[in-house]
Amino acid sequence: MIFPIVAYGDPVLRKVARPIEKDEFNLPELVENMYQTMYDSSGIGLAAPQIGQSIRLFVVDGTPLNEDEEEEDKDPSLEGFKKVFINPQVLEETGDEWAFEEGCLSIPGIRADVYRPEFIKIKYRDIDWNEHVDTFEGMAARIIQHEYDHLEGKLFTDYLPMLKRQMLKKRLTDITKGNVKVDYKMRFPK
Repeated sequence: MIFPIVAYGDPVLRKVARPIEKDEFNLPELVENMYQTMYDSSGIGLAAPQIGQSIRLFVVDGTPLNEDEEEEDKDPSLEGFKKVFINPQVLEETGDEWAFEEGCLSIPGIRADVYRPEFIKIKYRDIDWNEHVDTFEGMAARIIQHEYDHLEGKLFTDYLPMLKRQMLKKRLTDITKGNVKVDYKMRFPK
């Protein structure tokens, strides 16, 4: 099942998501639906708030970023980088901050440079409810940081300088009103 992506302006995107209990959801089905939704939207990550669920869950698949790259240009952090993060908790963010132009399925048509630390250490559960503590770097770390922000009620636009946010205000308002062209299903605030 493909869910509509919740658009900028919906209050669910600004809530701190709550933890999931082990048997609260049919997790395999929910996760599969989230992956289908993400792929249908040409995304590389999707957090539960983006489908209207204020719960601590996100899925990622960074492997498409390497598909069109020459062998020497492939990002090693993205090799086999398809994961489910349940009840994640960031333990540490370290390393130099580096800029990369980010976008978001909930904020279509807007991209901007965001600075994030190079490494992230995170504790989370997988689909089988096994607990992991892993450190990720580079683009994999960035994807996790972006999706984790959704669970904290943050959006990539929050990291932009005030002037840049002011310049984007009309475009963001248009997204909230549904005045945006996308090739995937979206749900706009009422």
